[in-house]
Amino acid sequence: MSGPADNAAKHHILSVLVENKPGVLARISGLFARRAFNIFSLAVSPTDDERVSRMTIVVDVESTSLEQVTKQLNKQINVIKINELHPTDAVERELMLVTVSAGADTRSQITELGAIFDAKIVDVGYDSMTLMAAGQPDQLDAMEDLLRPYGIEEIQRTGEIALPKLSRESTKLRSVKKPA
Repeated sequence: MSGPADNAAKHHILSVLVENKPGVLARISGLFARRAFNIFSLAVSPTDDERVSRMTIVVDVESTSLEQVTKQLNKQINVIKINELHPTDAVERELMLVTVSAGADTRSQITELGAIFDAKIVDVGYDSMTLMAAGQPDQLDAMEDLLRPYGIEEIQRTGEIALPKLSRESTKLRSVKKPA
C-alpha cells in the first residue's frame, strides 16, 4: 500500500478540459499509447457546460516528464485547458464497489469494517455482499487490504477524480458610509 507522499512523488494529476465531441477520448488515449506515456488512472465526465468534458488523468511521471505530457496534450485540437493539480492543492476522491464473501458468521464484521470507511452496503446475497465506498485513494487501498482476508470476489474502482481546493482567504467587506 502506498501513502499520499508516495503517490505525489510518482504521479501527477492533470485536469484537462476538452471539447465534448465524439472521438476525443480515443484521440487522447491514442496519444498516450503512441508516446508510451503510462496512465495510472483516467476518468471522464461532462461539466456544467454540455460542450465541455473534464478528463482527470493521473500520469506516471517516473517514466515520462510532465512537461512532455502537457506539451503533447496541448497539441490536441480538442484540448481547451490543462491544469496540474498538486495533491496538497486538490480535493481527490475515488469510488470503489467491492463484492466480498460474507457468510452469516462474518457479515457483521464486514458491515462494521465498512462503517469505519463510511461504506454503504448496496447489495446483499446469501453468501456475499457488495459495498460502495468513496474516499481518497489511500483510504480505499486500506479498506481493500482489510477486506481481502474475507475474500474479495469482485472489485471495481473508478480512478481518481479531482478539483482544485477552494480559497480559504476571507473577502474583506468594505464599510459603506451613510450620506450625511
